[in-house]
Amino acid sequence: MSYNIAIDGPAGAGKSTIARRAAAALSFIYVDTGAMYRAMGLYFLNHGIDPADTAAIEAAVQDVDVSIRYENGEQQVYLNGENVTGQIRREEVGDMASRTSVNGKVREKLVQLQQQLAARENVVMDGRDIGTCVLPDATVKIYLTASVEERARRRYLELKEKGQEESLEKIQEDIRDRDHRDMTREISPLRQAEDAVLVDASHMTIEEVTAAVLEAFEERRK
Repeated sequence: MSYNIAIDGPAGAGKSTIARRAAAALSFIYVDTGAMYRAMGLYFLNHGIDPADTAAIEAAVQDVDVSIRYENGEQQVYLNGENVTGQIRREEVGDMASRTSVNGKVREKLVQLQQQLAARENVVMDGRDIGTCVLPDATVKIYLTASVEERARRRYLELKEKGQEESLEKIQEDIRDRDHRDMTREISPLRQAEDAVLVDASHMTIEEVTAAVLEAFEERRK
């Protein structure tokens, strides 16, 4: 039997950072669901599929297999047996992934692959609908959130470090819009699962949030 930790929450709450740290602490596999959507997007790009061509996308989905492995401590993403880790971060791949991830068949296929991975491995998986849709029977479900103001502040500092200037007000507005889209989308909207542990990271350090997740896991697996 495998152990699964599902971490959901709004954009900018720190889900990926916490999921990676929790996975490392437990020697679990961190499943980067976003990377899986990017790998799917790469397949569409490589095969010249128009993101607006719903029929072509849904037909192509049947020929795609995406998996995540850890090699020498680093996450590797495989698309139909080929390591595509170095290709999926390209801007055009991310754009294709964003435009095609709303397709029900794309989500259905990747959820199936994610569930298969979680059934055979101990995993930590983060996203918008992991505890509600992807892993409804996860050992522990975490709903990780933070105030819009705090999430915007973190994003502002992150962009500033990269030399990119963006107004704090604009970032807050973008985050509110993103929250609204995620919570009202037709397919798998963002919401807290009834049995999820709520962790508000607005005034917590990364270490404190990680400790809270690990404590919740230890409690649930007893």
